[in-house]
Order: sequence, then structure tokens, then C-alpha cells
Amino acid sequence: MEVLSSRVLLRPPDPRRTQAFYRDVLGLAVYREFGPADAPGVVFFLGPGFLEVSGHGAGGAGVMLWLQVRDVRAEHGRLAAAGVPIVREPREEPWGLVEMWIEDPDGVRIVVVEVPETHPLRRDART
Repeated sequence: MEVLSSRVLLRPPDPRRTQAFYRDVLGLAVYREFGPADAPGVVFFLGPGFLEVSGHGAGGAGVMLWLQVRDVRAEHGRLAAAGVPIVREPREEPWGLVEMWIEDPDGVRIVVVEVPETHPLRRDART
């Protein structure tokens, strides 16, 4: 299989509320909107991938997002001040990443990750 593009799909119970969270609270940039003007689907840039929030569903059971940021602690302060539920405070994991867990309005878990300068993911494996 040759994958040319991909995206995570969320079908939340309240698409407008969930779209507002990803756009206004997390600050994800909009790639495009589609569908009817009164209930558009929205596709957000998600690093090198995409996140589509459209349609209606029963929530995000079984779906998690992993978002790498430059500074987890700075995001913790910003998101806590915005009232985002912090499921787990930032901490360094045994595997060396700094992680914090939050939830979107539908209970979808989001792992916010910082890769420290000394972590192997920062090394060029080609050398």
C-alpha cells in the first residue's frame, strides 16, 4: 500500500463546539472547510497531517491524538488558563519524552508531547 495522504477523522456529537476547541483553544490552522454553509466540516493542519472534524457521532471512543509541541509546560499554562481539562500534568516519561494529557470537549484524549534536545528522536540517524 502506498499512502499518499492521511488524516484523523472525528465525528463528535456537537461538531461546532469541537471545531471551536481545535480552532480557538488549541489554535490549529484551518486547511479547508467543506459541505453545507450551516454545518460545514473543517479540516485542520495537524503538523504534517490533518484532522477532520465533521458530521455527527457518539464521541471519540478509541481515538487519541498525539501532538508534539516545543514547550509542554508553556502549553500547560495556556491551556489550563483557557479551562481545558488537564487529565495529567506534564512530566518526563521513562522513555525520555515530556508528556501532558488533556481532553477535548467530547472526551477525546490528546497527548501533548515535548521532545527534549537530548532525546534520540532529535538525533540524525543517517550519521
